[in-house]
Amino acid sequence: MPTTTNTSGRRKTAVARIYLTDGSGAIIVNGKDYKEYFPTLPLQYIVTQSTEVSGSTGKFDVKVNVAGGGVKGQAEAVRLAIAKAIVELDPEKKPSLRAKGIMTRDDRMVERKKPGRKKARKRFQFSKR
Repeated sequence: MPTTTNTSGRRKTAVARIYLTDGSGAIIVNGKDYKEYFPTLPLQYIVTQSTEVSGSTGKFDVKVNVAGGGVKGQAEAVRLAIAKAIVELDPEKKPSLRAKGIMTRDDRMVERKKPGRKKARKRFQFSKR
C-alpha cells in the first residue's frame, strides 16, 4: 500500500498545502520544480531541510500548493508542512526535527499600523514649535 498524506504549514501570511507520496524525491511547487520556484540556494535549503534532517531525502514526492506572503515565508511554510507530513507517517522522526526547530510553527506576524502613527511604532517627526 503506497503511503500518502497531506498536511498544511503556515508562516506569516503564507499557507502551504502539501501532498506527500512515495517516490523519488521530486518537489513540485505550484506546478513548477522547487528549484525553479525558489531560485536562491538558501530558500532551496529551507524547503529540503525537513527531508534532510529526518533522513528521508529521495523517498517521497511532494506536491505543494502555496499562496500568500513572500518567498521566504512560503519556503518556511513548505518546510513546516513537509515536516508535519513526515511525522504523520513516521512518529520516530519527530525528536530530530523538533531539535532543529522545524516542528514549531513560527507565530510571529507583522504588527498592525496604529492610527496617528507613521507605521506600527514609528511616529511622525516631532516639532517643538
